[in-house]
Amino acid sequence: MTKKNKAKGGTKSRRKKRNIFFRLFVFLFIVAVTLVSSYYSYKFVLDIHDEAGGKETEAQETVSPEDGIQVEIPMGSSTADIADILHKKGIIKYPKVFRILSRINGYDGNYKSGIHFVKKDFNYNSLKGYDALMKIISSKPQGDSSITVTIPEGYNFKQILNTLTEKKLVDAEKFQRIANNEKFGYEFLKGIPSREFRLEGYLFPETYAFDPKGGEKEIINKMLAQFDKIFIPEYYKRAKELNMSVDQVITLASIIEREVKVPEEREIVSGVYHNRLRSKDKALRKLQADATVQYIIFKREGKFKEALSLEDLKIDDPYNTYIYEGLPPGPICSPGKESIIAALYPETHDYLYYVLKEDGTGTHYFSKTYEEHINAKNKAQKNKK
Repeated sequence: MTKKNKAKGGTKSRRKKRNIFFRLFVFLFIVAVTLVSSYYSYKFVLDIHDEAGGKETEAQETVSPEDGIQVEIPMGSSTADIADILHKKGIIKYPKVFRILSRINGYDGNYKSGIHFVKKDFNYNSLKGYDALMKIISSKPQGDSSITVTIPEGYNFKQILNTLTEKKLVDAEKFQRIANNEKFGYEFLKGIPSREFRLEGYLFPETYAFDPKGGEKEIINKMLAQFDKIFIPEYYKRAKELNMSVDQVITLASIIEREVKVPEEREIVSGVYHNRLRSKDKALRKLQADATVQYIIFKREGKFKEALSLEDLKIDDPYNTYIYEGLPPGPICSPGKESIIAALYPETHDYLYYVLKEDGTGTHYFSKTYEEHINAKNKAQKNKK
């Protein structure tokens, strides 16, 4: 081997040794950091344990308002939000520890909004103290700040607005302005045409617990989120199969909701409307749904009529299905899930007409021809109670 080659070999050997020492140094450094970190973590646990007196002190989970500190958890609060609230109240010193232990102990997502009470004379800065807090806040609140509101199936936008206003949850003018103009990122709202009440039909009927401090937009968004939960991907696909937009489906569902009183008849009535919408006869394409005329009257007068007159059926309005063919410009109420399903999956039959039996049962006579329909109407009048 030449001197030159020996020199090269020596250089490689020295580099190899340096690499080994470097790797060993990094390894020892990591071990040292881990040990130090473990030591201080352990010391921290001992510290917060010692702050409670170094013994297992009991923290009662239910505290009377007189003996406790009030903690209000707003609706939608995250674990981090709750930790900050507790810290600002002076109940805990270490918000990050609360967050870590909450996740480890499986409390995340289980906290209840509302008003809770914790003991005044208990030191919660211990492992047991944190756990006690988590149990309290994940239990039923002693004072619930939320307001429960039931929106019945078949309520229209104005009825919903009136209900929320009566509960003092919204300002009517602001609610309507936000509903008509704010953007909400839901697939079902894409392509909705301009109309007086843009979100008519989409504020899903349900029983809600609203935060009185949440504001108009939060309430609207919560109701739209419920619609989004109900209107599953299968329904979008089915609407395309029917060659209908989501808005048309909800419009038809809203008519079914207002017209049908007996659940078993939803799909049958839906089949009648689908048959008429597909008809080549212009007269049949006028759906002649009383509920659409009642909607016009409610918008104008703030109430429904007990019975429609012949003059009512002549009101010149795009929502009047006695005058205009096809579906009205939009929904006439917020339909429930069953009416939406009925609109998407109508019963297959040849019926083109239906009339209320007038016997108090809420059921209908269904007919395939106009002559049968007239006979059914006469029969209904004879049975009228």
